[in-house]
Amino acid sequence: MSVESVLARVATLEQAIANPANLLATNAAGTGGTAAPTAPDPTQTSGSTTFAQALQSATQTTPIASTSNAPATTQGQQIVRTAESQLGQTEQPPGSNESPAIAMYRTATAGAVPGAPWCAYFASWATRQAGKPLGANGEGIGSVGQIWSWAQSTGRAIPNGPGVTPQPGDLIVFGDEHVGIVRDVLPNGDIQTIEGNYENKVAANVRTPTEATGYVNMN
Repeated sequence: MSVESVLARVATLEQAIANPANLLATNAAGTGGTAAPTAPDPTQTSGSTTFAQALQSATQTTPIASTSNAPATTQGQQIVRTAESQLGQTEQPPGSNESPAIAMYRTATAGAVPGAPWCAYFASWATRQAGKPLGANGEGIGSVGQIWSWAQSTGRAIPNGPGVTPQPGDLIVFGDEHVGIVRDVLPNGDIQTIEGNYENKVAANVRTPTEATGYVNMN
């Protein structure tokens, strides 16, 4: 039996229950007597919802709206992702401060010198790729000491000390000698980093909270 037949039969029974005369007429039709009245069209609406209408409505599906509360990516997170994409890039040959990747990092710093130590070039490149270039005019900075001076002049310098916790994407500074990028802070306070020119490559590292002399806020 089709769904339409079932709906029509249900409507007929409802009418019969509502009007006993219709019930008699329905019985008579079954025994050769007077034909039962024509069943109402179950698709027609009335003042109240019938069982047939409720049954028909139950077979229909309602789309479920989807919502997303995913937070937007911060520039600090973009810096980390950019740096992560370069993990494993090595000097060619080791100790030369040269490779095609290192030559690309130098393009983010005005006046970059081929063959020079490149940790600051790498930091300048990663921050520029994320839309937060170093330098007064976004020209990049080629030395660690100059990065710290720029950070002090712009209010971004955070000297290390008790209670200081960097954010992902901040620069981690080791005196005038070396600079890296904060990747994350572990529950024990250790700091995961990504550092250019660490053991002749872009490397993931873990630093203790007391190793750094300061941080540069890039968020």
